[in-house]
Amino acid sequence: MADLLGQVRTWIDDDPDPRTAAELTELLQAATGTDEQAAGEARSELADRFSGPLTFGTAGLRGRLGGGPHRMNRAVVIRAAAGLLRYLTDVLGEGVAPVVVIGYDARYRSAEFASDTADVVAAAGGRAWLLPGPLPTPVLAYALRVMNADAGVMVTASHNPAADNGYKVYLGGRVVTDAGQGAQIVPPHDEQIAARIAAVESVAAVPRSAADAEGSRGVRTVLDEEIIEGYLARAAGQGAAAADLRIVHTAMHGVGSAVALEALRRAGFPDVHPVPEQADPDPDFPTVTFPNPEEPGALDLALHLAQQVSADLVIANDPDADRCSAAIPDPAAEGGWRQLTGDEVGALLGEDTARQLSIGSTPTDARTVLASSVVSSRLLGAIAAAHGLEHQVTLTGFKWISRVPHLAFGYEEALGYCTDPEAVRDKDGISAAVALARLASRVKADGGSLQALLDELAVQHGVHATAPVTVRVEDLADIPRLMDHLRHAPPQTLAGSAVTGREDLREGTADLPPTDALVWTTEAGDRVIVRPSGTEPKLKCYLEVVEPVPAAADLGPRRQRAADRLDRLRAEVGAALGL
Repeated sequence: MADLLGQVRTWIDDDPDPRTAAELTELLQAATGTDEQAAGEARSELADRFSGPLTFGTAGLRGRLGGGPHRMNRAVVIRAAAGLLRYLTDVLGEGVAPVVVIGYDARYRSAEFASDTADVVAAAGGRAWLLPGPLPTPVLAYALRVMNADAGVMVTASHNPAADNGYKVYLGGRVVTDAGQGAQIVPPHDEQIAARIAAVESVAAVPRSAADAEGSRGVRTVLDEEIIEGYLARAAGQGAAAADLRIVHTAMHGVGSAVALEALRRAGFPDVHPVPEQADPDPDFPTVTFPNPEEPGALDLALHLAQQVSADLVIANDPDADRCSAAIPDPAAEGGWRQLTGDEVGALLGEDTARQLSIGSTPTDARTVLASSVVSSRLLGAIAAAHGLEHQVTLTGFKWISRVPHLAFGYEEALGYCTDPEAVRDKDGISAAVALARLASRVKADGGSLQALLDELAVQHGVHATAPVTVRVEDLADIPRLMDHLRHAPPQTLAGSAVTGREDLREGTADLPPTDALVWTTEAGDRVIVRPSGTEPKLKCYLEVVEPVPAAADLGPRRQRAADRLDRLRAEVGAALGL
């Protein structure tokens, strides 16, 4: 305990933020006080905060706000920025000024973390470009590409709870020059940056303005609105809507509302109704338990408004607007609306992309590859094959999907879509919203619907029914325990069909790098994938049932068969996980 208390005192002395220093001082006083219960609680809290540094996970840092090395705070961010700049300088060579573009959302402390990062860049002799206010993550990814910056930093925790924040890192410019230029970091870059962060002796030793750094010629500049104009022009694209479309949009209390609505307006969709309770940025996310469009109930306000205004389409972005969810009218669904799965939207946008590509008339370096993560539906592979296109499977996360060479479209089932990889090498919920609205308007003009398009795909390629099963844990140690149990006692049958394929992806495959995941396939063609979440304390399972459709008249019964089998699969996987 003495060692822990010593670490706390050292951290407090080095903390640049009076608020987190006071927070830790209060805990330290309680931990050494005479009230045994309060002392025990304070020591437990300090032990958690000092259990180790936040580590680079999905392309950067993410964690709860608060003082200490295992929390998101100014001290952690300044150390991260210093480590990143040391890495950039080592790669580019002494005397070459790194260029870093920095964005931030509207969460608590985001603007401060972005400002600290810009100060560290300038003090290190680099050029820091700050976006002109809280903006969506795709705008940062676009700015990185268009400005040919060496790195990008986005301060956001995306769809995490209000108590969290994060620090997402991209590399480009002169650092990464292959198909991954402008994408989020992957190994070995993350380990190399982490090593340099660990080598930072103290926050006090990190210069934080050009004036503090002897000989620095660094520059810190706030970009003007032109960068947003450029992004909007790209996201809106060319051409008018084929038919009038009434859209309901929710920004989920995030930073996407103004940009998304303007992109839709420029694309020919002026009849957009924002959900008023969720349109403005609010770091408390008061109307939702989790600000994630995937969570049950997150779209309730949007669906209610859609009923009131007789909308054609509901579009939801998560708080940093890199994800996009959609719902369509469905008389058979409760409330008359059905939220599409990420796999369904991925299939719709993938098919639309494939139809627009012409292999015979494109040069060899054209974007003609469709890609999806290993946990996403296999339907996109069937769509690519039907159009004579290549399909590539990647690990989960857009740090992998967006760096696929010759990528034309990529998606993952967790509501992420890359529709313009030349401009934004990341998931982009705003350009995806425009693409989906354009598709919906075209089929409406032809007397059809998005559901009819999904039916056509099912008849052609079979019903691909997918569903998630998620186990949220309090103790992170439960996740490796559950994975170990499943490795040593895998199911022998699933949904009445023998398990004929078992893959442990820890060792990697010919196509995939190593990752902590299990893949089970059955004789009937069903598939279950189990993996820990990379951003949240969850174990995630991905279920897929494939049911052939001999003829269009068989679609209804075959859909029901697939749904019944999926329900059985969900129950069996849940039982195996102790749910």
